[in-house]
Amino acid sequence: MSGSASHPTTLAGWREWVQLPDVGVPWIKAKLDTGAQTSSIHAYEPEVFESGGEEWVRFRIRPWQKGADEVGVECPLVDIRRVRSSSGHVEERYVVAMRLVLVEREIEAEVTLSNRDQMGFRMLIGREALQQGFAVDASQSFLGERAPRASRRSNRGDD
Repeated sequence: MSGSASHPTTLAGWREWVQLPDVGVPWIKAKLDTGAQTSSIHAYEPEVFESGGEEWVRFRIRPWQKGADEVGVECPLVDIRRVRSSSGHVEERYVVAMRLVLVEREIEAEVTLSNRDQMGFRMLIGREALQQGFAVDASQSFLGERAPRASRRSNRGDD
């Protein structure tokens, strides 16, 4: 496995714990999906507003599948895109840029805001993010740092 000079290759499993340090999410379990172009996160109550002459979007994240904890987030709006879901349904989604830590590497990724309530993972990491030097081993899970055991235990439904 060789990466480019600017992006050494990092091996990741098909699912990993991800950190979103800029938005106050210490841990969220993500599925790494080479079949998806863009990354997405389960977000609800999205609302576009203006700040400093730019469009922003505020939304809420519940990082744990069955947990009650939620985080309010505000990010500059990067785009609004038509995205085809895995079920073939096309919808318009807000796009934001987020800094994330995946397998102990920090990257910037464009992330669509979507309703992933019926999905097993609150976040999906797509090809655009993975092309920043990641190779996915579909036979492995959690090759990077893990959420603390106490956090995982208190949120059993997501683990």
